[in-house]
Formats: sequence, C-alpha cells, structure tokens
Amino acid sequence: MKQSSYNVVTKISNSDKYFIVNPLYGSADILDAKDYRLFTEGGSSPELVEKGYIVNESDEKKAFTKAYLKFIDDRESDEVQIFFVTNYNCNFACSYCYQSSYEPAKEELSEGIIQAFFNYIDTKFSLRKKYITIFGGEPLLGSTKQKELISNIIGEAQKRTLDIAIVTNGYNISSYIDILISPNIREIQVTLDGTKQFHDTRRFLKGGQSTFDKIVEGIDLLIENKIPVNLRMVIDKENIGNLPDLAKYAIEKGWTKSKSFKTQLGRNYELHDCQTDRGKLYSRLELYSDIFELLQQHPEISEFHQPAFSISRFLYENGEVPTPLFDACTGTKTEWAFDFKGNIYSCTATVGKEGEELGTFYPEVTHNITAIEDWKSRDILSISKCKSCNYSLLCGGGCASMAKNYNGNIHQPDCRPIPELLSLGVSHYFNESI
Repeated sequence: MKQSSYNVVTKISNSDKYFIVNPLYGSADILDAKDYRLFTEGGSSPELVEKGYIVNESDEKKAFTKAYLKFIDDRESDEVQIFFVTNYNCNFACSYCYQSSYEPAKEELSEGIIQAFFNYIDTKFSLRKKYITIFGGEPLLGSTKQKELISNIIGEAQKRTLDIAIVTNGYNISSYIDILISPNIREIQVTLDGTKQFHDTRRFLKGGQSTFDKIVEGIDLLIENKIPVNLRMVIDKENIGNLPDLAKYAIEKGWTKSKSFKTQLGRNYELHDCQTDRGKLYSRLELYSDIFELLQQHPEISEFHQPAFSISRFLYENGEVPTPLFDACTGTKTEWAFDFKGNIYSCTATVGKEGEELGTFYPEVTHNITAIEDWKSRDILSISKCKSCNYSLLCGGGCASMAKNYNGNIHQPDCRPIPELLSLGVSHYFNESI
C-alpha cells in the first residue's frame, strides 16, 4: 500500500488546518495539524484506504484507466460549442485587444457563407448536441446590413432548434434588441471593466468616446426582456481595485437579483502579441490571491461573483468533487471555431491567427487531418510532464494554445497553481468548517 499518486494536499489559507483532495477517487477532507502530520509521516487508517488516499498501486492503475475511458466516452455525448466569427472589425479601440494586429480582411460575410457554414455543421455535427456562439471582432456592429446577417444566423439556427449565444461589447444591444428577443438566444456575454471611471479608460470607441452608459442601457434591456446576460470583467493590475465598486453598482442596479444575470472574471493576459505593458498583467495565482484579499475586505463582492478557485466553488455548491479532468482543452473536441473567410480553427484562442487554420468550409470543404488529429490527441497522457504530476486530474494540462505560445507545441503543459488556488478557495468557501 502507498499514498495515492493523485493526492493533493495544501495548507488552508488563514488556518492551521490542511485540505486533502483526490479527484481520481472523488474524496476531499479537512485535516487538523495532528492528522496531517500522521498522514505525511506515512500513517494509515481504514478510512484513508476507503477514500483512496492510501492505495494498492495496481488497483490505482485500473481505477485510472476506468476513469479515463469514461471521460472519453462521456465527452462524445457532451454538447459542442461552435463559434462563428462574423468579422474581425470592431467599433471599439480597447487598450488590450488581442485581435488588434490582425490584417484588415478583404472578405465580407454574406448569406452564401452563412449557408455554407450551416451546411457544414449539418453534416459534420449531425449526431452531436450543439449550440452556436456568434463572435468577432464585434458581431453587433451598427449597420443595417450587419443586423440583417445576424438575424439570418439566428433564423437559420432557430430552424434547426439550435441555441445561440453572442459575445459582444454591448454598445449596440439596444438597436438589436428586437432580434435578440428570440426563444433560441441562450445568453449574451457583455464586458464591463469596472464602473464608468475605469471602464471608459480601457474600452472606448475608436474616436475615444465613452461606452459605459450605452452598455449599461443594453444590459438593462436584456434583463428587462429576460434575456440571460453573462457580464464579464477583464482584470489586470490597473482595474482590480475597482471590482468592489462594480459589484456595488451591479447590486444597486438590481442586476444580481435577476435570474437572467451571471458574471465571470477574465484575466487580461498575453494571448498573441497584444500587450505593450506586461507589467500590468497578472499571473493566475497573483490575480486570485488579490481577489481573495478583496473578498475578505469587501464581502459584497460575493453577491456579484463567486470565483472558482480551482474546484473549490464546485465542491461548495455541489457537495462533491468533480470527475477527473483528463483534458482541460476543448479545442476540436467540444469546441470549434469558424470565420467569415471560410476557415476552420480549433477554438477562440486560435481563430483568425495565421497558420492556425485546420481547414475550410467555404468555398470548398478541406481538412488538415494531421493538425486536427494532433489537437484531438492532446490530453494529460500526451503531455510527458503531466504523467508524473499529482495535480494533473485537477489541471487537465491547461490551455493548448497557451502551451504552444509559451512552449512551442500543444503537447506541453499550461500549468495551473492548483494547491495555491485550493488553499485560497477552501478558506473562502469553507471558512465556518475550519
């Protein structure tokens, strides 16, 4: 018998207790200092064996194989998110836009390209549950032609009983609201980078004009019409201190009381070549450490947003450990991206980036089979560093695109600070238990 290769043990922040989790066996416990010392010194008990913290090595290999095969089988029935980029143009000039270096496109979206897109997904994804996310650039540009094209996409999806999500800067929601009141609109993602004072210094029109008030008007309209809103705040060291004020603003507006409202916090990071001032960027751990401190000082933030802190929030909300994560990268498995030029990509992190094309759906259908199979084969078993890492079933190897950017190919890890995030998250969510 030995300690499991997938035990993750960390000291809980602001506590003298420890947290232990084993995702392979679905076990999680809080240990006091005495039990922790006994465990680390090789002590055992029937309970530790029962929960999978102490195992027979051959039994663990069988459990790993069984869980891996189940993960692969389950993923085959998971819903596929299909991104459709209608353009790379935008009415904003955001200070951190990762598409700002993309060359202006000569091609334009047309009804013929839209039809080719739907013909492709009708064929290639005929047996999969799926939904479409309209993406850009900015898909809701303020022109009659663009509105007609977006209406066409929504209509074609509705014919197929497919849900539509839209990622937009939110500036023109009010002029699109009549076509957004559709039963197949799943959600609208909109970004506010803080209250007006902060947001307007980061996300402004190309002429420099304010955008905050128009976006807020659009959010109000969506909630009023019970259209789900996913409000995103992109955070770096410039605006992190404004998070409490944005939370208060959303609470005062009544947004947080609406069943149509949810939030996410996005880390501003170097995706391609978009950052000129990298000193303002957070590492993942730096960001969540500062969010943790803000939550202690401003508990009202929790009404606005509940951070994941790895699996901590899931454990708190569901009372169980999530299934083992053998692959955190959804690209070419449960996510694909298509653009108005007729190109096919693995995901939103690669879409529009020269050299990342995996094929075309227009004017003809082509596939780079070698590249596609390379993406499909990427999981913790294809990444040598993941094979010996006890965090692998919580990390899943991270983002393949980021791994390629930093390490040269997708079969490298994009490591997550798992024990540190758990230390913060367990302290935040299970404070009364410790």
